[in-house]
Amino acid sequence: MTKQAQQTVLAAELPERGQPLAGGVFVTRYWLNGVERALILLPDELSGPWGEYGVKIEGADSYSDGEANTRAMAEAGSVIAIKALELGGHIPSCLEGQLVMAAKADGLVEMNEERYHHLSTQRSANHAYSMAFEDGWLNHNVKLLERLARPVRRIYVTS
Repeated sequence: MTKQAQQTVLAAELPERGQPLAGGVFVTRYWLNGVERALILLPDELSGPWGEYGVKIEGADSYSDGEANTRAMAEAGSVIAIKALELGGHIPSCLEGQLVMAAKADGLVEMNEERYHHLSTQRSANHAYSMAFEDGWLNHNVKLLERLARPVRRIYVTS
C-alpha cells in the first residue's frame, strides 16, 4: 500500500535546505514543466536490478521527470520501482540525482558512497543511468546489475 505523503508546501514555510520536510530531508527547490517543486530525499535505501536487459521501457527515458520514469518502470515489473512508489516516492531522474549530489556536496544530506545508485532515466534497452555519490560520477550501466536506489519525493510549492 502506498504511503500518503504531504502534497504541497507554502513557499514561506519551506525549511532551510538539509532540514526535515515531508518524511525526508529537503534537498532544494526546482521547476519541472513550469511548476515549482520541493525535492525531498527519503531515508529508505533500496537494492536490486533496474529492470530487464534488452527491454526498452516506454516512458522511462525522461532526463528530468523521475516520477514518470518510475511509474513506467513499475508498470513493466521493476521491483525497486514498485517499492519506491509504495514508499510514496520515486527513483530520481538524472536531473534529480544531480540535485541530490549538489546537496551532498554542500554537506546537507548523506548518501551511501560504497556503491553506484540507480537513477530512473533509461539510456537504451540494455542500459540505464546510475550515479556514484562519492564523487558525482554519472554513468550508464547494464540494467540487470544490482545497485542501490535512494527514493526521493517531490511536492508542489505554492505561494
